Amino acid sequence: MSTDYNYDEQGQFFPYFVATMLFLTLAPVTYSTFAPSKQVGLQNNPRIESSFKPADYDHIEQHKRKKRKESRRIKRMIFLTLGWSLFSYMIYLIVTSSALTPQIWDPYSILGISMSASEKAIKSHYRRLSIKFHPDKVKLQGNDTMEAANERWVEITKAYKALTDEEIRKNYQEYGHPDGKQSYSIGIALPQWTIADGSKYYVLAFYGVMFGMVLPYYVGKWWYGTKKYTKDGVLMETAGRLFKAFEEDCDEKKSIEVLSAGGLEKFQKDEKNFEGQEHIIESAIKDKVPIGVMKTLEKMDGWKRKTYGLLWAYMTRTKFQDAKLDAEKLDVAQEAVSWNNSLLSIALAYSITKPILSSMRVNQNLVQAIQPGGSPLLQLPHFTEELCEKIEEFGAKDHWTIQRFMSLPDEKRRQLCIGKDGLTEEQYKEAISVAQKIPILHVEKAFFKVQGDKVVTPNAICHLVLKVRVVPAGVKPPPVDPKDLEDEDPAEDDIDALIGRTPPKSKAQTGASEKSPIPTNEVEKSALVTATETPLPTLTHAPFFPAATLPKWHVFLADRRAGRMIIAPMTILQFPENTDNFQVQTFKLQFGAPPNGGEVHFQMHLVCDSYLGTDYKASIILKVDEPGMFGGRDEDEISEPEEDSIAGVMASARGQKVKPSPYHSHHHDDDDSDEDDESDTDGEQDDGSATDTDTDTDEE
Repeated sequence: MSTDYNYDEQGQFFPYFVATMLFLTLAPVTYSTFAPSKQVGLQNNPRIESSFKPADYDHIEQHKRKKRKESRRIKRMIFLTLGWSLFSYMIYLIVTSSALTPQIWDPYSILGISMSASEKAIKSHYRRLSIKFHPDKVKLQGNDTMEAANERWVEITKAYKALTDEEIRKNYQEYGHPDGKQSYSIGIALPQWTIADGSKYYVLAFYGVMFGMVLPYYVGKWWYGTKKYTKDGVLMETAGRLFKAFEEDCDEKKSIEVLSAGGLEKFQKDEKNFEGQEHIIESAIKDKVPIGVMKTLEKMDGWKRKTYGLLWAYMTRTKFQDAKLDAEKLDVAQEAVSWNNSLLSIALAYSITKPILSSMRVNQNLVQAIQPGGSPLLQLPHFTEELCEKIEEFGAKDHWTIQRFMSLPDEKRRQLCIGKDGLTEEQYKEAISVAQKIPILHVEKAFFKVQGDKVVTPNAICHLVLKVRVVPAGVKPPPVDPKDLEDEDPAEDDIDALIGRTPPKSKAQTGASEKSPIPTNEVEKSALVTATETPLPTLTHAPFFPAATLPKWHVFLADRRAGRMIIAPMTILQFPENTDNFQVQTFKLQFGAPPNGGEVHFQMHLVCDSYLGTDYKASIILKVDEPGMFGGRDEDEISEPEEDSIAGVMASARGQKVKPSPYHSHHHDDDDSDEDDESDTDGEQDDGSATDTDTDTDEE
């Protein structure tokens, strides 16, 4: 047996090699590019219709187009297009080269019989072929020639002899050749010129660059990229600076100062080129921000001062004459939302209520472009600070919420809004239309519950059950059906409901099915509540924010006196927004009950991260009962065995109580029953002195 190494001089095997390498590269890249995102998609979500356009609308739209262009990954798409084109060409070469490759000689195929045919069947089939294809009997048709007929008959005869000779047939079946084991050659899917003296150095250089430089570079880039960012998409270095700047007493204004630490990567490199820009920014916002903000700006310098100024310029809706500053203002505002998510994670780790609430409310300010302490009415289109001051002077000193404004009669609202230096009729109608579409969660009922039990016992798995519905401002909802405020336990055979996949089906449910919270690790021990088979949630109405976003509601429990969060937030992200029928939705926050009995006073916070003036706060009491505080038999009585059972006999031998046997109670005569009763009584009296501790415990 000889071995021969053949190079692919005719290019028959090289396409296989190239196609394989391309597929191994293109398949994962294509999947990562076109695979459905795990995040909630926003392309098909409905929007709150409004024709209102901010003063810097062109810059906002330009910024959105820029971000969409970046998300398309043009370089990756070009790579995929060229790669799959080359892969298709390699497949074409494989198909065409396969047609030119000589076929392996197969006697079974030549005779047209199966490999399982017996020798008798082979001879019979050969005789039939000889009648048809023997040169003396063949009938030529069409373009057939006698030479071709002779060659065909030679192949048939050769195949017949190979299959009727026992040794030859065995060789073919075992080795695929009538002469037995043959020498084989190993084909290298590369042409021989790749190892020629004049080419091998170039080939080695190519492989050295590809596998020694390019491949390690991209693998390292991917690896360090995954380690470079936090789960919130913030650079680790930025998160570290936010952590250092964090203070336990952070309010909204202090939180914005902390967020300014995120502008290092964006502005530090160009710090020399924005000399004088701080003066432009500060001059533009000087009359719009509190005095304390200007004092804080004076203490800062460099990139941090610029970031802080741009944040306040965005939240005061300041438009610069410099288009570059306007673009940077929008960039900072969008990135500040990611920085704030990281700041919220830090605040949750400390479990202090004030910075947690401050971070959530700063997100409202960033999304709506309203500075801390600004009027929630600025969320409505065409509303200005002057108009808000005019409206709020009518009622009270504090700012009005949209709900309060919409509670006024339409005639009074028109009187406050329409007129000189106010809104036109069309602008007023558009503002009212938007106000009526802003989703506001109304808590109909909140209570604690342990599944399968009527009371909450120490260390039990407890749920805070929220019954809520969406009630837009100015809309009077119908009364709630009391049945919708009940929370039924799932059936014992409803496994999905028991483990929290779906809620138990109630007879009162007539609308879309509710979905129980799905715990995730996106925010420290929070639960991300999603609802499938429901309408897509409406995007946040935020005309000044340069990106589409969804409103989220955070629910958590805190200790008001200690000022600390007790139960980590649950995040409500999606729910059916059926404002027509005001369907009651159920959400559950799971936690462990306290280890001791008594009353625990909580303060429940429901905070929206996108709309100002929609927060909800209420005091709620959790009553924890000790195991022996409620009715029913004690554990000793429940666990008493029957007297006829093995456990009962052993218990009787130890002098413990046992249950009377049902057999004795039905089949013993009266005399025996009396004797048994007397015996049991005597036994209890005898045991009384030995079970004083148990008796005292029961009495307690």
